[in-house]
Amino acid sequence: MQAISGVFKTQSNAERAVSEAHLAGVGKDRITLLTPGSADQISHEVESVPVDNGEQPGIGKAFGVLGGAGIGITGGALLVALVPGLGPVSALGLLGAAILGAAGATVGAKIGEELEQSTALGLPEDEIFVYEDALRKGRSVVIALAEDEDSASRLRELFNAAGAESVDAAREQWWIGLRSAEAEKYDEKYSVPDGGRFADDEKFYRLGFEAALHSRTRCLEFDQVSAAMDAALEDVQKEYPGKNVEEPFTRGYQRGREHYQRLCDEGKKAA
Repeated sequence: MQAISGVFKTQSNAERAVSEAHLAGVGKDRITLLTPGSADQISHEVESVPVDNGEQPGIGKAFGVLGGAGIGITGGALLVALVPGLGPVSALGLLGAAILGAAGATVGAKIGEELEQSTALGLPEDEIFVYEDALRKGRSVVIALAEDEDSASRLRELFNAAGAESVDAAREQWWIGLRSAEAEKYDEKYSVPDGGRFADDEKFYRLGFEAALHSRTRCLEFDQVSAAMDAALEDVQKEYPGKNVEEPFTRGYQRGREHYQRLCDEGKKAA
């Protein structure tokens, strides 16, 4: 199973991509639309728009949207959750529940059972921080699961036709938004005699920074993630033998953890 994603500047384009994917044969359990918004905005949309043929407006009241920073779902169609460090996000279907759950939102027991009973979803957990950044910028994200490379190619073409930006492009925009501040802090803290200059170390610093944002480890204490960090570092060292990897990677990993914690703290203040 391969995850194909697209970032859309408008929700209408994202909705069009979902509709086209359904017409192309993608099942509802294989695609999701993630949409950001304030609690009031999402609550208003949920209460005014039916999300399934058998559902009526006002379903938000039926399952307690945004209640207790948890997750609500009705008819397997619409859910809303508060994601740590991000805020309220709406999503479609079981795949949406899995993505939001991997991002740190609380998933109810019933939904958890459905996820456990489903087949392996092939979640792109190492990309979730990119989706979150796009959502913070007011964009919508569509994620679909393809059975094979032919299906993946068709989905990419479909998303592009609907106006999608690739996740790779969104990842670059995410780093561009951070790069100047990170470079300044890095060069202030690690002068050349102390073993570092950002222009030389950026590649491996960024890899460490990104590794720290993996959804499985970013909310844990350092002693709980040190083994994961060492494993990620080892992978990079194998890919780049003979390069000075360890120091910039480790520095980036620590900064990535600090960055995500700051986002969480800001989210709590805004709540």
